[in-house]
Amino acid sequence: MISWPDSPYRVGISGWRYPPWRKVYYPDGLPQRAELEYASNRLNSIELNGSFYALQRPTSYQRWYDETPDGFVFSMKGPRFITHMKRLADVEAPLANFFASGVLALGNKFGPVLWQLPPNFQYDADRCAAFFDQLPRTTAEAAEVAKAHDERMEGRALLECKVDLPIRYAIEVRHASFATKEFIALARAHEIAVVCADTAGKWPMFGDVTADFAYARLHGADELYVSGYDDKALARWARKIRAWKTDTYIYFDNDVKVHAPFNAESLAKRLGVTSAGAEA
Repeated sequence: MISWPDSPYRVGISGWRYPPWRKVYYPDGLPQRAELEYASNRLNSIELNGSFYALQRPTSYQRWYDETPDGFVFSMKGPRFITHMKRLADVEAPLANFFASGVLALGNKFGPVLWQLPPNFQYDADRCAAFFDQLPRTTAEAAEVAKAHDERMEGRALLECKVDLPIRYAIEVRHASFATKEFIALARAHEIAVVCADTAGKWPMFGDVTADFAYARLHGADELYVSGYDDKALARWARKIRAWKTDTYIYFDNDVKVHAPFNAESLAKRLGVTSAGAEA
């Protein structure tokens, strides 16, 4: 297994288990259980999206840690129960459950946590500020938060962190009401990265750097989740990312026609993200 060197750029994919990718991106005959190892030897980061749909288990996070190279980093999507159902309010127990679910097993591979808001969520400064204030800022603080989990986590909670690291947060918004200087100032005050999301024009795109890192999600150049990025488009994104002059996490989510992993590898090369032992 390779080892990824430090880089200001983390380029990857959102999730890795997609049946259409088999025999196209993943080699014919590669077992499903080996797909994460394969992808993580070609890309230096992956965004975990299963955590958005359901709380995972500590054994899963530990397995993902073990299957990926040194220097690799996971980002993870916060639960939609918090963003879509609770809509960021009254989330003390759900936050504790999330941090108790096993994320701390990622250790030094623990990257940013992404909060993706639904398209019908309008900007509410007080609600956003109150939510930002609740977020633990280190893995040690997260372990303390996790201790307040509810009874459904009994017997499946992980309440200790391997290493104490800062936790970074990003927020992806999809309602036009967020396109204000007030929201950008609020995110900057709380050091929350506002996601630069390419959604084929469906939702607002932000380019402001509001934290000590940037976060981009590329959902499709012309058709959401479907269309790919040609060389000219990837060159534009590489210039944009370099212009931010900060650590940047970039994930491709245009998975329907298997563009995502190939686009990610191409952009990584443009940004100089390489590792000895990675296949060309």
